[in-house]
Amino acid sequence: MRARPVRVLLVLAVLLAALSGCETGPGSSPANSGTPGHVFVINLENQGYDRVFGSTASMPYLAGTLRSQGVLLTNYYGVAHDSLPDYLAQISGQPPNASTVKDCPTFTPFTPSGTDSQGHLLGTGCVYPTDVPTVAGQLTGAGKTWKGYMEDMQSPCLHPALGAPDDHRTATRADQYSTHHNPFVYFRSITDSPDCTKNVVNYTSLATDLLTVNTTPNLSYITPNLCHDAHDSPCADGNPGGLGAADAWLKTAVPAIIDSPAFKQDGMLVITLDEADNGRMGPPNGVPGGTAGGQVGALVLSPFSPQGGTSSQPYNHYSLLATMEDFFSVPRLAGAAETGVTAFGADVYKSHA
Repeated sequence: MRARPVRVLLVLAVLLAALSGCETGPGSSPANSGTPGHVFVINLENQGYDRVFGSTASMPYLAGTLRSQGVLLTNYYGVAHDSLPDYLAQISGQPPNASTVKDCPTFTPFTPSGTDSQGHLLGTGCVYPTDVPTVAGQLTGAGKTWKGYMEDMQSPCLHPALGAPDDHRTATRADQYSTHHNPFVYFRSITDSPDCTKNVVNYTSLATDLLTVNTTPNLSYITPNLCHDAHDSPCADGNPGGLGAADAWLKTAVPAIIDSPAFKQDGMLVITLDEADNGRMGPPNGVPGGTAGGQVGALVLSPFSPQGGTSSQPYNHYSLLATMEDFFSVPRLAGAAETGVTAFGADVYKSHA
């Protein structure tokens, strides 16, 4: 008769152990859920593949230390010049237009002229109407969470008034935030919602959010300032800038992410660049959605990914959006839905059963 209480205690102990390892809530997903449930994206600026990852790489932390821990996507491409259309492609799948390829010096409303069969909104302008969807809205609708973490942004959801000039295109000594590296503020569906001030925040908020799985968004979209993203050299604050500054920033920023509970549970970190500083285009057969932004490469780190892996599969920013949407079981948008767009697959990560 004494064995029964012992057996009951053992069962209770197993149940408690299982419960203690689980966190629930809109920002969490079950451990070993099969695919990544917390995606982190970091974009650097205006550097080609060779200078970042290739034969002339000058980023020892990214191209050396981190490279050995993840999978390098050697044929990953930007979709346009200049910067803004690449950022917009990553969260909405919308194609470049005559205004966005100039980085929208004026915050003009988008004037639509129709929609094509893929869901691309035709026309020109900078700020998309409320009915143009983004992955942020998709996540909210699916009961999941997202945040944009913008270094040096002085107030949440900071952007020009509609029709006004953008006064955050170049850095100052006190403020190195750039509007056109923050894609969320180009969509009325976000800026007209309370979600913008809650979710498009200063980068400093990330440290607190990383403390638990519950407080870590399903999508964390991280934009360094104009010095730390390799855009400026020298920087407005007097620092040298360039690839050295970006590499040093990553050396501080990345460990906090990969050591976080959410990343260890089911995370994926993608470090890439918006566009290349050279004209190297894609493979002869092309990549659906285009490679006009040049070869930039991307590094993927995840508990689901092999260390030191390499993939030569052609990808671009629409592929990244398609990957995130597939992970979160939401429909692919616009360019991500084009025929032939390939999301990351077994070359990048292995599902855990």
